[in-house]
Amino acid sequence: PRCCESTSLRRQLCYDVNSIDGGCIMMTAASVRMFARYNAWADKVMFDAVAQLPPGEDIKPRTSLFKNIVHTLNHNYVIDQIWRGHLEGRDHGYTARNTIDHPPLAELWTKQHEAHQWYIAWADRMTDASINEQVSYELIGGNKGSMTRGDILMHIVTHHSYHRGFAADLFFQVPARPPTMDLPVYFREAPAEYR
Repeated sequence: PRCCESTSLRRQLCYDVNSIDGGCIMMTAASVRMFARYNAWADKVMFDAVAQLPPGEDIKPRTSLFKNIVHTLNHNYVIDQIWRGHLEGRDHGYTARNTIDHPPLAELWTKQHEAHQWYIAWADRMTDASINEQVSYELIGGNKGSMTRGDILMHIVTHHSYHRGFAADLFFQVPARPPTMDLPVYFREAPAEYR
């Protein structure tokens, strides 16, 4: 099939069921726009929930891959910047997938919100053709590869979801109930600014 030429088998497991092309399902510009907005909304829900925790709970050392809730969210921000560099064809300037320390939650939200605004504007510029163009990259560890722009955006969205899950799990150590950020909740509850 056209969309799977010169790509690996994993590319045949694509995303948008509305765009079937000979058995291969392509990412569309419309789906990229929606996923960029969903990711921004889900992060806003998470950051708002973290801000409501008792003072100090967001940075309290916890048993986790990352030091605390804010450091976990900081990792998502760093990864956003790394992939933005790849999408822009420039060096991202990072030598690790997280920073040694992190800014306070409010400052991190400002940075993360700006990153989401960039990704939303980027998604809005994409066409069905451009979203399926290949982008070459080199990962922090030196591994090289290429993915379509759509694959990169899906990686960013699933990566955020994965680590928001880490942060949500840390809520139970507070103890507190984590927010609900699933895609059906987005469709039902997200305000117009995230549509």
